[in-house]
Amino acid sequence: MLRSKIVGVALAALAVAGVVTLPSASADQGGEKARGPLVIGHRGASGYRPEHTLASYELAARMGADFIEPDLVSTKDGRLVARHENEIGGTTDVAAHPEFAGRRTTKTIDGVAITGWFTEDFTLTELKSLRAKERIPQIRPRNTLYDGRFPVPTLEEVIDLARSLSRDLGRTVGVYPETKHPTYFQDIGLALEPKLVDVLNRKGLNRPGAAVYVQSFEVANLKWLRGKLRVPLVQLIDASGAPYDFVKAGDKRTYADLVTPAGLKEIATYAKGIGVAKDRIIPRDANGFLKQPTTLVADAHARKLIVHAWTFRNENAFLPADYRSSTDQAAYGRAFDEYAKFFATGLDGVFADNPDTAVEARKSR
Repeated sequence: MLRSKIVGVALAALAVAGVVTLPSASADQGGEKARGPLVIGHRGASGYRPEHTLASYELAARMGADFIEPDLVSTKDGRLVARHENEIGGTTDVAAHPEFAGRRTTKTIDGVAITGWFTEDFTLTELKSLRAKERIPQIRPRNTLYDGRFPVPTLEEVIDLARSLSRDLGRTVGVYPETKHPTYFQDIGLALEPKLVDVLNRKGLNRPGAAVYVQSFEVANLKWLRGKLRVPLVQLIDASGAPYDFVKAGDKRTYADLVTPAGLKEIATYAKGIGVAKDRIIPRDANGFLKQPTTLVADAHARKLIVHAWTFRNENAFLPADYRSSTDQAAYGRAFDEYAKFFATGLDGVFADNPDTAVEARKSR
């Protein structure tokens, strides 16, 4: 008993010092196989707090999420920060800052003209003067209570938070970063991937078993990362369209080609899994009702690829017509029924805006 107390005190002291080695991702995922699919806090707990804030990530972890997901873009001075897009007019209060009015501009991002304010035109210090706000206030008006309270976090801050929460909660909280618009940032001299590798190296997370996945909608950058990272990579696959690096290179393949047997075979040469729009697992008909599941999960598993699906949200606006509770887009529908339907396909993880709902649904599978 005395020895146990001494060991406990020693571990507590090490935790305060920040040098405790956290449980490995492989160990955590091994336990997860017994519990069910991974729950990934999509942009944190974005159903309850403005997305991509430390408050959103912390809430996701405390609700039981296994991983928190920061989307990564670059500042003018090359720092990686968490925003869903590099255009920040819709997710920060930048429009209320007269000192930045002159930076509103129009840029072409992945072939689309977008007008607003862009992270690559701000230094980190300038970006830190802004505060986050709810991206979809018409659907999530309660989240607007927290508008103006939280700054834009760096990747380092997200990792530090995950480590702190892992110690506090007594379990691993992993990080699942996505590089956003990698071709665009490469072309303007602010490539995301070398900076991501550098941060993971400095944080001691570029190692087998680290609680990290790295994801992207493009392909060439993941293939480059395959030679630089020792953590699993995930190829994101949208419901339509094509990877922008394919488009720019004149490659005619689309995301639909990537989920064919030949496409999955190629993905398996550089990635551990696929992160797919959930409509590719169970499509919807023209009226929004679910159709029969595809064979994608089984096809991916046959090539030893894991399958994580996105995005699960509680509101009627996002649910299949089968599970909507009313015509009120902001009201919650029968989200548990949707989870049950998708869990039955054998998928390995879900990106959820409401991690508590996903965790509860996992208990019932």
